[in-house]
Amino acid sequence: MTIPSEMKALLLVGDGYTRTPSGSVLEAMEPYLERGSIAVPAPGPSQVLIKVSLASINPSDVAFIKGQYGQPRVKGRPAGFEGVGTIVAGGDEPYPKNLVGKRVAFATGLSNWGSWAEYAVAEAAACIPLLDTVRDEDGAAMIVNPLTAIAMFDIVKQEGEKAFVMTAGASQLCKLIIGLAKEEGFRPVVTVRRDEQIALLKEIGATHVLNEKAPDFEATLREVMKAEQPRIFLDAVTGPLASAIFNAMPKRARWIIYGRLDTDATVIREPGQLIFQHKHIEGFWLSEWMRQFKERRAPAILEAQKRFSDGRWSTDVTAVVPLAEAIARVPAELAKPNGKVFIRP
Repeated sequence: MTIPSEMKALLLVGDGYTRTPSGSVLEAMEPYLERGSIAVPAPGPSQVLIKVSLASINPSDVAFIKGQYGQPRVKGRPAGFEGVGTIVAGGDEPYPKNLVGKRVAFATGLSNWGSWAEYAVAEAAACIPLLDTVRDEDGAAMIVNPLTAIAMFDIVKQEGEKAFVMTAGASQLCKLIIGLAKEEGFRPVVTVRRDEQIALLKEIGATHVLNEKAPDFEATLREVMKAEQPRIFLDAVTGPLASAIFNAMPKRARWIIYGRLDTDATVIREPGQLIFQHKHIEGFWLSEWMRQFKERRAPAILEAQKRFSDGRWSTDVTAVVPLAEAIARVPAELAKPNGKVFIRP
């Protein structure tokens, strides 16, 4: 196919990191992105050029465009960490060239040529050739959430306790983990912010669903922690909610932080628990997991594709927004609960 010299994209306005953090909610696109034209990039020796079919929006994308992620912005480059598309050109090395013509899920990583554009650049090693049975909506959300779900559930299984805790229970990631847990007889304890989410999550396999806004939340939480004795806490929120949960957990609890949806101060209510109850606090970053557990990557990718193909997993879609309408529409679509928002170039 003929590759144009220019493309439309959502380009970063900011550079580096912000000095004024503004929380996890995307109140508007304009302070952080602008729609414009930019030259179609050429892939490096180990990279590929992808004609984007669909691009995902994750909480990490919002943190990144606001300058609050662990990776600096590059002003004038397209945003977007993840997507699905067809490889149209490869670098000089053999593997990228062999991928030309394939439909792939991809992660842009450190390439600084994001997926919220007509074309994106990614390392060939960060591309996943997709089975024909995987929908574009699932392919565009194949890497960040599914691989994180499998990686985190590995941690739960290694710990040996059947019960575990998750915040942001209605997120796509948590719903994937709940599905894994149900199949293997584990008992997820999850928190939400809306009563209407409780029945849905119990139906797909959550054992306990606690509304953090309920007046009796902390009392109910203590009862559940005493009954279930969970050791693993997978936390996307931090702040006062996470502090309360960690404080109520039993000895040898591990608080694993992978996001910060609440920018309020995160207080360790009783530091002595770290000494006398052997509790631990740690972080999780998928990129680091993929580097550390290389032998697990290929089986996890195949497992995710099979789950999407046979219907055990499915990506809940809130909206697919055309690139030309993204500046105006994306914030309102992201504010709707329970599903993912995609950008279509």
